Amino acid sequence: MTTFVDRVELHVAAGSGGHGCASVHREKFKPLGGPDGGNGGRGGDVILTVDQSVTTLLDYHHSPHRKATSGKPGEGGNRSGKDGQDLVLPVPDGTVIMDKAGNVLADMVGHGTSYVPAQGGRGGLGNAALASARRKAPGFALLGEPGGLQDIVLELKTVADVALVGYPSAGKSSLISVLSAAKPKIADYPFTTLVPNLGVVTAGSTVYTIADVPGLIPGASQGKGLGLEFLRHVERCSVLVHVLDTATLESDRDPVSDLDIIEAELREYGGLDNRPRIVVLNKIDVPDGKDLAELVRPDLEARGYRVFEVSAVAHMGLKELSFGLAELVAKSRAAKPTEEATRIVIRPKAVDDAGFTVTPEDENLFRVRGEKPERWVRQTDFSNDEAVGYLADRLNRLGVEAELMKAGARSGDGVAIGPEDNAVVFDWEPTMMAGAEMLGRRGEDHRLEEPRPATQRRRDKQAERDEATKEFDDFEPF
Repeated sequence: MTTFVDRVELHVAAGSGGHGCASVHREKFKPLGGPDGGNGGRGGDVILTVDQSVTTLLDYHHSPHRKATSGKPGEGGNRSGKDGQDLVLPVPDGTVIMDKAGNVLADMVGHGTSYVPAQGGRGGLGNAALASARRKAPGFALLGEPGGLQDIVLELKTVADVALVGYPSAGKSSLISVLSAAKPKIADYPFTTLVPNLGVVTAGSTVYTIADVPGLIPGASQGKGLGLEFLRHVERCSVLVHVLDTATLESDRDPVSDLDIIEAELREYGGLDNRPRIVVLNKIDVPDGKDLAELVRPDLEARGYRVFEVSAVAHMGLKELSFGLAELVAKSRAAKPTEEATRIVIRPKAVDDAGFTVTPEDENLFRVRGEKPERWVRQTDFSNDEAVGYLADRLNRLGVEAELMKAGARSGDGVAIGPEDNAVVFDWEPTMMAGAEMLGRRGEDHRLEEPRPATQRRRDKQAERDEATKEFDDFEPF
């Protein structure tokens, strides 16, 4: 059963915002007490965050679809809907987030680093929030925005200071088990290591991490064996350690040819030429292994490699190796540029930036793109004429109608607001600013202008009394 996964495709969906409520306060002797519809709740975000206790992407391999909760709709009595809960997804340190095209969206390194691939939708405003001096009793509310959707690829690249590379059964797992407290699987057959193993080594005042990468073979950079799947775990390592088997039973192999083959695969994979390298001649506890190590050592040193002769089984030469690695790690850390505090850059909007664009697509169609127009369209209930009139007012105030006129739009031309695959298209009329004139003064409830029944009855009775009094005053006795 698979227990380690380092690459998955994840489908995330943020929560949608709750709809606003259109409600009128009702109370005894106050049949129309004013708008009291509450706002809808905000939808929950999807948040990826680095968690040091997580070491694999296995959970997302089994459950690749994740969705945050949506906001609740508003209610009457000025009661706002509950916000949706954010969905926090823990990922291992060193996870790279990409889109399906392979573009890097975020590099998750360091505990607590977070990234939001899908944002929750805004909640719609209730009619209480939409009321104004001009629009005293709105008979509509705004809809909640749908949550964001995105398909992303998570790829884990091990974060370690030192990487052990070499042929299968070269002794890499045995070496990391004696240098650190890691307990990898060790056996006498090839490809025992199926997943990268991490260990922590302390050498004097230097503490560093060491990774055991599954064995490489010729063609690993092209996908042969396990190489291509796990070579990405070498990318972040500062020091590469070639672990060479000096006691191999294969007649066509020797430490120098093994080194040449692994170096060729690393060059083919790319991006690792500037990493410092050392060579570890392992299994010198075997007599033939000791003789072969002494034979090839001068050749390797002549190539510029620093060579260590060790035996993981007999614990020979381990102290020198651990301190030698600590020296290289310390140099690599010192050579890194000092991290500067994040600068906050403020880019004010240009004076002539209207926040939208109007583009003629053909003779009779114009497309409007912009954050505000598209959001307003998504929040509009097109089954409500008053809501459509409110949208017309907002677009007019933003300057959309003026830009359409400049672009050459004429009465009856089509106007699409939004992207091609999800746009609202309508026939444009230059009198859009008065598009709801048939409703009377937009945003006002005509019921408020009508006299209330009890008041009307009192007025009718008073009129009757006045009429009777007038008739009595006009009466002349004989």
